[in-house]
Amino acid sequence: MQQTRRHILEILKEHKEATIDEIVEALTERIGKITAVTVRHHLEILRGDGLVAAPTVRRRSAPGRPQYVYSLTERAAEVFPNNYQGLVSGLLEQMKTRLEPVQVREILDGVADTMANGAAIPEGPMDTRLDHVVEFLTDAGYQAEWQPTDGGVVLHINNCPYDQVSCYNREVCAMDERLISNLLGVRPRRISWRQEDGENCAFLIKNGKNGRKPAAQD
Repeated sequence: MQQTRRHILEILKEHKEATIDEIVEALTERIGKITAVTVRHHLEILRGDGLVAAPTVRRRSAPGRPQYVYSLTERAAEVFPNNYQGLVSGLLEQMKTRLEPVQVREILDGVADTMANGAAIPEGPMDTRLDHVVEFLTDAGYQAEWQPTDGGVVLHINNCPYDQVSCYNREVCAMDERLISNLLGVRPRRISWRQEDGENCAFLIKNGKNGRKPAAQD
């Protein structure tokens, strides 16, 4: 990312919100003199990228022209360093240390069920359902796609959003399988697994499946 725009994001992260003049002042301390016109230009680019929200009016305690303030969007959190992988790995290890395997599975099954229920995949023909499933999974970081094959269709998962966690915790892969089963309304057969040197994770959905919701999984 262009350095000035990164500084603007950092300033907004630190101050929660800021006017053009406040951003100019903070930037001048960091990189030297900069104009309000230049700051507005960078803010418009950041807004276009979905990282900065539209300006809102800051209430003033005294009469005067309204002040417009800028703030970060939720998406901007992706720009800053985080340790979600470390947190998830730590939580899983603590769960596996303190709970029985069946209890760990029940918790992760609940996570998968909650995700699937929130997806609200409509009933219908499998190809239509797959389009919605692929869109949901891709938005969740799985980079999914499907293609017809002999005897059915194959759902490809080209990215694991939990890659650094699942390689040490196979329970996460089981959670993904349950999520996909619930989204599809049928239980597919895994035919490729990245953890076993597959190019990606892939699932076969055989012909004749009608997309009805499966019975609760054990």
